[in-house]
Amino acid sequence: MFNAEKVKNQCVDWIRKFFEENGKDCNAVVGISGGKDSSVAAALCVEALGKERVIGVLMPCGEQHDIDCSYKLVEHLGIKHYVINIKEAVEGLKKAMPEGLDLTAQTVTNIPPRVRMTTLYAVSQSVNGRVVNTCNLSEDWVGYSTRYGDAAGDFSPLSKLTVAEVKEIGHLLGLPRDLVEKTPIDGLCGKTDEENLGFTYAELDRYIRTGEIDDLQKKEIIDRKHKMNLFKLQLMPVFEPEI
Repeated sequence: MFNAEKVKNQCVDWIRKFFEENGKDCNAVVGISGGKDSSVAAALCVEALGKERVIGVLMPCGEQHDIDCSYKLVEHLGIKHYVINIKEAVEGLKKAMPEGLDLTAQTVTNIPPRVRMTTLYAVSQSVNGRVVNTCNLSEDWVGYSTRYGDAAGDFSPLSKLTVAEVKEIGHLLGLPRDLVEKTPIDGLCGKTDEENLGFTYAELDRYIRTGEIDDLQKKEIIDRKHKMNLFKLQLMPVFEPEI
């Protein structure tokens, strides 16, 4: 049984403690996509620090069809925000690549989230901030994030919470229902998360928390993705010389 109120309060206290120890007067800087994760992460920071110390950054790449969700979130929370369109930066980087180097489809897909993280740190360093990582346990479990892109950050309030648990906390925080229940999409390839993954978050969450899953083919997919992407959750290997 998941006690959303208990966990929410624990997380708020944890955020406060983090800032006491890692930036007593700093601001929380969070990329706002308009989905549940950035919405819940931002709302937790508002409760922990006050809205005056939370800054949202909206980062469309050209036209973003659901940018209204991002505006709705920052207006709902009453937080300061910046809008920075990353399209020219993304296109500039691709054009700067040397002739003869053919970028793979995965490379092209991962450039925008890495540019977004660069943007977040540029804002954060300019406003005395700390960058919020908005990944959740379900995504991390199967590597559904971009290393040094959305998987980066200075602190992570949601990385031990499943999608279902994040939603529960979002409803408890009084966030607009359409933001909490919004169909998750990566905003990069035009497909939903679940279409890309090959299973639902409900199936994944159940498997993570109970070890139970009905479809053995989906179990195999989840186990394979988890094993392949464990490196994303670990610190970079460092050579230790014998001196």
